[in-house]
Amino acid sequence: MEKEMFDVTEELKKLPNSPGVYIMHDADDSIIYVGKAVNLHNRVRSYFRKIVGRGPQIDKMVEQIARFEYIVTDSELEALVLENNLIKEHSPKYNTMLKDDKTYPYIKVTVAEEYPRILFSREMKKDRSKYFGPYTSAASVKDTIELMNKLYQLRTCSRKLPRDIGLDRPCLNYHIKQCLAPCQGYIGRDEYRERMEQALDFLNGNYKPVLRELEQKMQEASEQLAFEDAIRYRDLYNSVKSVAQKQKITDSDGEDKDIIALAKDESDAVVQVFFVRDGKLIGREHFYMTNVAGYDKAQILLDFVKQFYAGTPYIPKELMLQEQIEDLEILEKWLSTRKGSRVYLRVPRKGYKEKLVELAAQNAQLVLSQDKERIKREEGRTIGAVREIAALLDLENIHRMEAFDISNISGFANVGSMVVYEKGKPKRSDYRKFKIQSVSGPDDYACMKEVLTRRFVHGMEERMELDRKAIDKEFGSFTKFPDLLLMDGGKGQVNIALQVLEELQINIPVCGMVKDDNHRTRGLYYRNAEIPIDTHSEGFKLITRIQDEAHRFAIEYHRSLRSKAQVKSVLDEIPGVGPARRKALMRHFKSIEDIKNAEIEQLSEVPEIPEHIAGQIYDFFHGSGD
Repeated sequence: MEKEMFDVTEELKKLPNSPGVYIMHDADDSIIYVGKAVNLHNRVRSYFRKIVGRGPQIDKMVEQIARFEYIVTDSELEALVLENNLIKEHSPKYNTMLKDDKTYPYIKVTVAEEYPRILFSREMKKDRSKYFGPYTSAASVKDTIELMNKLYQLRTCSRKLPRDIGLDRPCLNYHIKQCLAPCQGYIGRDEYRERMEQALDFLNGNYKPVLRELEQKMQEASEQLAFEDAIRYRDLYNSVKSVAQKQKITDSDGEDKDIIALAKDESDAVVQVFFVRDGKLIGREHFYMTNVAGYDKAQILLDFVKQFYAGTPYIPKELMLQEQIEDLEILEKWLSTRKGSRVYLRVPRKGYKEKLVELAAQNAQLVLSQDKERIKREEGRTIGAVREIAALLDLENIHRMEAFDISNISGFANVGSMVVYEKGKPKRSDYRKFKIQSVSGPDDYACMKEVLTRRFVHGMEERMELDRKAIDKEFGSFTKFPDLLLMDGGKGQVNIALQVLEELQINIPVCGMVKDDNHRTRGLYYRNAEIPIDTHSEGFKLITRIQDEAHRFAIEYHRSLRSKAQVKSVLDEIPGVGPARRKALMRHFKSIEDIKNAEIEQLSEVPEIPEHIAGQIYDFFHGSGD
């Protein structure tokens, strides 16, 4: 149905009294909201009634609806699944969205194999393996797997056993006593599986037997003066103890549960989840929810549960929530279907479980507060600093600043740098390097004139190309002109810039970054006067960072050209050695000194260097008696 033919009043009459999903479109036909309903007729019509108190966010969304469509489903459960899929696919503007690109690590035990392995995995598959997790630290998972293999000397290879027994030599792990080589038949299937059972017992949290055994072996090795073995057992003992201490007991029932709570302000929300597995707190994680203005905690929690558990491969037996949410029964049914066994959603009101939820809420509030403070500090260093500079120079608004610098050594390899800052932050994708073409000696002013002329002429040409093709987008970074030009120097550099801009008929404010005798930024040169600046202000610190960055970028480029020139100046003087052979020589010998010290036979070992060229290279370095 074409959107210009859409009659909201008529379409509302056609809505069925059925469960399903409704999709709201704006005038550009973008999807701005997706929702589910037990009764599409009642739910969709409610948006178009004059209802007081439903919140400015929803009112704003309704004002933008140009048309809607709907999909009828057989049940509310199907509607929930479809709603999740559509939200994930389209990321509608007015849906509360979970910002999450995390994948969680698991410990995977391939119990279906005759000689099982302990592996790291980022996903949980239905492959008859046993999974532990999810964990929040990949490093901890890898450390634990390494510890398991050291303790129980289990295989890590991908050989098919018992089919491949004896077909190849044992790997390094056997020789360093980290594998008992079932691939050679050095350990039988039953004994190997007994060790794997002990490893599974360890992963389930039973650490005491292995600690006792390691302590005993450590003492025995020490008494027998086998100090290397004693040290190895001691290190293993300490590793096991470290893992055991990280697994804090949080509940006595030993079940899996996630504890979920949130904190919110006018524009942001943070959800904190504690992961409890086998009664142990194995980690915690926080998640950001966007588009939360106008929604209460219960609605945000509902959206989080739907979106997070639609994507996570593991669902615990119980979710402990901070608030009572809508659709509790249908959510339990959906989660139970996904898990394959009963899942409970509960809101604890007293006792130990309520305290855990409160703790999660406090952590969420802490993350939210810290983020606000961090953002505030960052804005002070960036946007706030830019505002200070604008006020100091009496400019209305500064968004983009460009700074330029020249680098050379006695006029050798003159180069220029252009660094770009937008909203007080470096935009490195717009940085540019210039190899000076028209100046051979140490003339910084002439070099700067060339750099600025090339930069702005290039930008003007790109803009003309855009106009000619009538393309409504940026053709390249040069099309953007700065709101302020910053020169590394005082009056002289500023006047050069003003001269270039005047010749090109471009009007951009130009400011010099003046240094003192110790090469430290001391102030700004603007409109023929030096302006003092508070050295403790964020604006001053930003100017210093920009000046240092322009200098660093120029020096870095000059250094790279200088090193290339040094290589070229020596090898390219040798008859028969061009760019390809020069690269081959440097790849083989690594340095000029090594090439110089090589014999003809060694030079001939380079495939690209025939024997007669090897002789010419040798003669070049040794013919004069060197």
